[in-house]
Amino acid sequence: MGEHRAEEAPPAPVDKLLAASVARRFYLENQSKVDIAKEFGISRFKVARLLDAAVAHDIVRIDITVPAEIDVPLGRALAERFGLRYCVVVNLTRSEGGPVAPADQRQVGRWLGAAAAQLISEITEEGDVLGLDGSRPVEALSEAVGRLPSCQVVQLTGVHGPDLANDTAVAAVRRTAAAGGGRAFPLHTPFILPDAPTAALFRSHPATAETLNQFGRVTKAVVGIEAWDATPARVYEALSEQERDGYRALGACAEVAGHLFDAAGRVLPTGLDARIISLSADQLRDVPALIGLAGGMRSAEALLAVLKSGLLTGVVMDSTTARRLLWSDGPDDTPRTQTAYVAETVT
Repeated sequence: MGEHRAEEAPPAPVDKLLAASVARRFYLENQSKVDIAKEFGISRFKVARLLDAAVAHDIVRIDITVPAEIDVPLGRALAERFGLRYCVVVNLTRSEGGPVAPADQRQVGRWLGAAAAQLISEITEEGDVLGLDGSRPVEALSEAVGRLPSCQVVQLTGVHGPDLANDTAVAAVRRTAAAGGGRAFPLHTPFILPDAPTAALFRSHPATAETLNQFGRVTKAVVGIEAWDATPARVYEALSEQERDGYRALGACAEVAGHLFDAAGRVLPTGLDARIISLSADQLRDVPALIGLAGGMRSAEALLAVLKSGLLTGVVMDSTTARRLLWSDGPDDTPRTQTAYVAETVT
């Protein structure tokens, strides 16, 4: 009984005008507690008590507007489980515990991109060649990235929209290159062409060929990982019903840069290879540091498949996906591994 009354007791009386004045100087004017104490002729300990009282009496309201934080222990567990060099897990507090609505799906991509931008800012070195695909989280990365060491930035997949000059994938490459003061290598070509001869014609264009020639020089890359029939699923949508049934029978479950993977991590040969403007599966494997971004509904199965392929050196994912991965069977193959980097903050 006594403990219950103590929990509900109102805060002790306080001089609200003094508390508000102290709080204004500390929170809005960035004055130190020592300077505030001198101004009001009180001790710095009383300043600290007044600041606490300002929160307790609702004079000051603290609102954290970022609905995400980094889950360090979960990131460490996954890095150890899957042998990853880089592992960032974003806890999206507003999306946990239930289905993710379409609007929340966009938020998932936004915060994954922000976390990936921080990771890339920390691991990129001068002279790197950074590759970016055209996925939504990678677009969000380009919007969140700050300063980078001087590096070139290469677009790894063709564009998905009709505007070949100003597509979001092209803009993302340009923004990221500007952050490092390096050169951008965009692809002003569609991602999927109607047939192989048309794709070959686009590849032969000098500007496109120049970008394609950079694929073998990429040292770090960021790619989105999705279920192969997710919405929007550009590869899936480009297939006939007969082709979809065929790849479904082969166990297709994940798509990365236009390449399909089965649950065991095997790359499935597709008739689309000659029609897609993208780096090849072998070129993906040759990238020294390949970071995969995955989050939202159905991403765990897709990410697990790509982890089993051994392509990835790092991942950025939401915590729901991370927990599902920890409950799953581990990879059959040994991924590329080094001392793990686990992010502790998102900015």
